[in-house]
Amino acid sequence: MFVLFSLTDEGVSHPLPAQEQTQVFAICAGRLSAVMEHQWMFDGAASERTQRERAALIALLEASMPLDRGREILRWRIDAKIAQAALLSRATFNSDPVDARHAARLAEQRRAECTGFLLS
Repeated sequence: MFVLFSLTDEGVSHPLPAQEQTQVFAICAGRLSAVMEHQWMFDGAASERTQRERAALIALLEASMPLDRGREILRWRIDAKIAQAALLSRATFNSDPVDARHAARLAEQRRAECTGFLLS
């Protein structure tokens, strides 16, 4: 079993409810799907590591997801993938360098949040 914790403003950690854990895993699987596809175009070697990380998150998702919520979970994954892909596109193809850097930082932060759940 895998349990995620959230930190309160006071620095106290509390376990996330099972549904929220499932949502986090779904969102992260979607984000890493977008990162992997982006890397296929620009950094093929990095895509292999991302593919392994994505597979680990999908395993956590499948272990935590209720069978009757498949459509909702798929929507979370797709929405997160679209959002991450948009950030990566802004970072790569943006004519505004300030916005491009901001999008790149945000995309990396979101990726790191997800891979932070995994043991190396």
